[in-house]
Amino acid sequence: MARIGGRNAWIAVPAGMLCAAVVGALVWLSLPMLPVTVAWVGDTLRTATAPEPRATPQQTPAQTAADGGAIDCRTLYADDLWNELIWRAGSLLGQSQVPPATTATSFADAAAPQVLVTCTWRFETGGIVTTLAKVDSASSSIAEAALSGEGFACEVADGATVCTRTQGGVREEHTLRDGLWLVSVETQWHPEDYGSRLDRSVWG
Repeated sequence: MARIGGRNAWIAVPAGMLCAAVVGALVWLSLPMLPVTVAWVGDTLRTATAPEPRATPQQTPAQTAADGGAIDCRTLYADDLWNELIWRAGSLLGQSQVPPATTATSFADAAAPQVLVTCTWRFETGGIVTTLAKVDSASSSIAEAALSGEGFACEVADGATVCTRTQGGVREEHTLRDGLWLVSVETQWHPEDYGSRLDRSVWG
């Protein structure tokens, strides 16, 4: 067989042996990483085929209150209602534990609420004060009669007593359920379905 011009066997053979030695050394050095690589491939395949874990359901404010946990204004509101309030012109929020701002003082005195949180919203026009409080379970049974006597329209459904009244530019909304009293006083501005949306957020 004719030799390829320019190739020198004295150089080619040592160079080939050197290359083989380098490849062998690299293989030897990579051996400790073989189990790691196999594990990584296995984890990747399992992750690709396994179903995603379900998110842990978030507690409602009512559940948090029943467990004795703390409640703040942010956890009281669902995201859509929170955004509607926070982006209202001149929005300013104050959080406290002051008593409910209701004009139904006789019922408030009888209910003896243990206030969990009061959220006082101020806007360029109007404001909203919402309070969530613990009350004795008997308060629900007297709420309809007591609030109806003060001009509120009340309904009882699904274990909840809901009473509302609008006078001039002021709307009051009361919901009593599961030993909790949610009361809101809206002045001049009344977000659409504010009370029912807040009820869903609190009780789910």
